[in-house]
Amino acid sequence: MFQLKSGKRTLIVDNATVMGILNVTPDSFSDGGEFAAFDMACKHADHMVAQGAKIIDIGGESTRPGAADVVLDEELNRVLPLIDYVSKNLDVLISIDTSKPEVMEQAIKTGAHLINDVRALQAPGAIEMAALLDVPVCLMHMQGQPRTMQNAPTYKDVVEDIIAFFRLRIAACIEGGIDAKHLILDPGFGFGKTLTDNYELLNRLSEFKVLELPLLIGLSRKSMMGNLLNRQPQQRLAGSLAGAMLAAQGGANILRVHDVPETVDILKVMDATERYQQLSI
Repeated sequence: MFQLKSGKRTLIVDNATVMGILNVTPDSFSDGGEFAAFDMACKHADHMVAQGAKIIDIGGESTRPGAADVVLDEELNRVLPLIDYVSKNLDVLISIDTSKPEVMEQAIKTGAHLINDVRALQAPGAIEMAALLDVPVCLMHMQGQPRTMQNAPTYKDVVEDIIAFFRLRIAACIEGGIDAKHLILDPGFGFGKTLTDNYELLNRLSEFKVLELPLLIGLSRKSMMGNLLNRQPQQRLAGSLAGAMLAAQGGANILRVHDVPETVDILKVMDATERYQQLSI
């Protein structure tokens, strides 16, 4: 269990909780830009909260392999109106999925509560901005950059290499003035990893507990499911749910997903089973 604190908001995370994905981009790998229109994005946010999402992760720049960069003004225009809507109409924590310090600043000022950065605050000025904003930050591991990350990624030991990366980033964040209690880690499934790397990470997820920080895991509809099962993104529900359950069993605290109600259901079943086991001891 840990407490996700941002300003006056506190979310107690007991076991695993669900973060719903809301990509307001025209080139999202999973939904083909279905929620790029503002009204559709608002309705989807409403639905995900009603279905049990405790956090909504809003992103305005695709990070799929080969994705093009998005200029600052375009990213702000995509995410700020939606953050404003969600913050004023829904009782949910809001995550801003960005690597740009300027977007971080404007998103938090508009009503977001935490930063989810696939580049682990490595952009110039990102650590300084996160320290100034004093909100939770998720640091994700990615080998390379979105355009090139799947061009033959290699590791000596995928888990040990990522743990070493996190140790460096944690130290840099603390030195830069970020409270360690604000840090969350994401090993970055699909971001500069082979199919074998991804499943080894999932199998060895509990080893990240050595870092003593919460884990955010995003497996939903990713190519590690599609390539293994030969399924298109919209056909990867079963694989995504299996991955979510394995991740929760391995110690994931937050599950970043597209399919909120189904993921909430499997977590309820897991929780009920664990409570029964505790009562029977």
